[in-house]
Amino acid sequence: MEHTQQRVVHADVVFGNQSEEALISSAKRGNKQAFHSLYEMHIARVYALCYRLTGEKGMAEDASQEVFIQVWKKLDNFDGQSLFSTWLHSVTANITISYMRKQKGWVQRMFNLEASGIHEMAAESNSTDIDLEGLIVRLPERARMVFVLHALEGYRHEEVATMLNMAVGSSKAQFFRAKQLLKDFMGYEDE
Repeated sequence: MEHTQQRVVHADVVFGNQSEEALISSAKRGNKQAFHSLYEMHIARVYALCYRLTGEKGMAEDASQEVFIQVWKKLDNFDGQSLFSTWLHSVTANITISYMRKQKGWVQRMFNLEASGIHEMAAESNSTDIDLEGLIVRLPERARMVFVLHALEGYRHEEVATMLNMAVGSSKAQFFRAKQLLKDFMGYEDE
């Protein structure tokens, strides 16, 4: 029993009575139950990142499912050199960005339709109860993606630029733009 407890503590993540490491190993051998357990462990965080990137619940749900479909197909690519959650986070960001590119026309229409509501939203956000998540999803697509990846998820601008296929300077400019828009939405004025 002590040996099992030490193994579980070393694995850091436990689901039921199996470590994440054991679930990954089993899933790599085709065990769908083990993969489902990995799904249950990580779906909330994957969905949260997908939602922050897409800005739309339905797209985030679709992108989350696409992430896990691809992870099932590419699980052998996980080599254990990093934490599974770190690898999954990177895969999620890349797959969601790719998914959004495929949905580009729909996303563009959504933001063009919502652009007229930005001033009303800014006026409403002057209250003390600010919904930052709601403001972030209203940012223009590129600015939102850069803001989420850099400010919330901790990627460096060089990494963001590579992920989004843009120059590092563009990543920095989009991040600045996102910060300025968020300040505007919340009613803050530059001094």
